[in-house]
Amino acid sequence: MTQFEALPYRHVLTVPTVPTAVRLARETTEDVLTELGVNPRHPTVGPALLILSELVTNAVRHAAAASPQTTVIYAAGEDCLAFGVHDRHPYQPSLYGAATVTEGGAGGLATVMELTLGLGGTAVVRGDADGKGKSIWITLPF
Repeated sequence: MTQFEALPYRHVLTVPTVPTAVRLARETTEDVLTELGVNPRHPTVGPALLILSELVTNAVRHAAAASPQTTVIYAAGEDCLAFGVHDRHPYQPSLYGAATVTEGGAGGLATVMELTLGLGGTAVVRGDADGKGKSIWITLPF
């Protein structure tokens, strides 16, 4: 697994945990990728934007009451992009259990995991030291 702290490029975005956060996080991701010199038509870009949108949407839907702000942390190296979505809600979802699509279609985390694993990426939930929040980190190869 990539050590996020060791990646040379870092960017942090903190937004209110409201529906407009999804659009702002997506636009910021596009800007970050442009700064990195990533071709917007690279096959990883579309799925990365969808993954990020799903994670921020989940924070808005499920964590807003406990987490007035959501933070998106971007880290990148020459061959990978990593991003984490952090909120202050204590629930830590089981990402790999979400990879199983249930009857009625895929949920947000199932979509996240299907795309992440399909691209050869990784996903991990990291709890805050105080147990009152978490970050979901995604790493995707470029």
